[in-house]
Amino acid sequence: MSKVTRFHVLLLLLSFCCLSLSAVDKDGNFVIVIDPGHGGKDPGAMSGKNTEKSINLNVALKMGQLIERNCRKVKVIYTRKTDVFIELNRRGEIANKANADLFVSIHTNSAKSSSARGAETYLLGVEENRTSANLSVAMEENKAILYESDYQTRYEGYDPKSPESQIIFEFMQNEYQKESLKFAGMVQKQMVSQARRSDRGVHQAGFLVLWKTAMPSILVELGFISNPDDCRYITSQKGVEELATSLYKAFVSYLEDYRKQTAKSVNLTQTASGSSKSTVQDTRQASSGTTSSPVFKIQFLLSKEELKSSDSRIRNLPDVDYYKEGGQYKYTCGNTSDYNEITRLQAEVRKRYKDAFVIAFLNGSKITVREAREIIDRNGR
Repeated sequence: MSKVTRFHVLLLLLSFCCLSLSAVDKDGNFVIVIDPGHGGKDPGAMSGKNTEKSINLNVALKMGQLIERNCRKVKVIYTRKTDVFIELNRRGEIANKANADLFVSIHTNSAKSSSARGAETYLLGVEENRTSANLSVAMEENKAILYESDYQTRYEGYDPKSPESQIIFEFMQNEYQKESLKFAGMVQKQMVSQARRSDRGVHQAGFLVLWKTAMPSILVELGFISNPDDCRYITSQKGVEELATSLYKAFVSYLEDYRKQTAKSVNLTQTASGSSKSTVQDTRQASSGTTSSPVFKIQFLLSKEELKSSDSRIRNLPDVDYYKEGGQYKYTCGNTSDYNEITRLQAEVRKRYKDAFVIAFLNGSKITVREAREIIDRNGR
């Protein structure tokens, strides 16, 4: 069997997989935003005539095509589909505006040494055992902001040339870290097994493109344009197809898990309405109450200790509350079943806390914002 024929047989098998998954989804589309890194005046890493921006776009479009052709009830949104420049913060805004369920940013690595090779996947954060390599990758990708005229203001003083600027990521409130880590692991697994890339692992680092995405988000480095073997592969048709298929298969795995969890959540809601038992690790403050309808809140602050009501950090905010998770007090404000109302409050809170984001609870248990909106829609609220 030829390589081309084997590839099409694989697509046929995967299409049956996705169709079977979609059959259980009765509540609308799953939204994935695919972000081809760099573009336009920002070429990214280069090797001769090969540019990172073109490699990223080729793989992103192919990945999206596989999803669009084979997966029903999935909406694919691209941050770019052509060779245009898109600001880093705008990429996250596109995903947030679309109320996306997943964000994947596709990039190509480079190193001073031509021996560096392989694929690696990142989520936002700072590793306890941080390495200079992870820092270098993030700083290199973040240099894209130098093509923006007002980046000093837009990124709150972040300097992509200064390692000290990475401290802003020490305090990131990433509500989606667990899901991001899960998807990152799935991507890395497929990169190694499907595309046979050298395994450089899953890591955390401070990528601006992931900074304010309000959904599970990852950044994948397909390979090293600075390595002759990697470069030949990632610029070839075979390489593009296999890399895109790797990302596609990882997405199918994540989608299957997501839909199983969603179905489980819906069943629990239908059979255990009125229960006030929390699924959040540790405990939640009782004042969130028990209700048959989800409520939205704005999470704006983390603290290692419980704050006094007179504390200036929580003063003059409506319906201040907290829940305890992972040994930290996570403070919220607002309490409404009206999504438009909570987004208006979010805009106000962000004047004080720029990373404030919307979360949701049902019967004292934390659920995803998307699940909350779906439940409210079904109830005709």
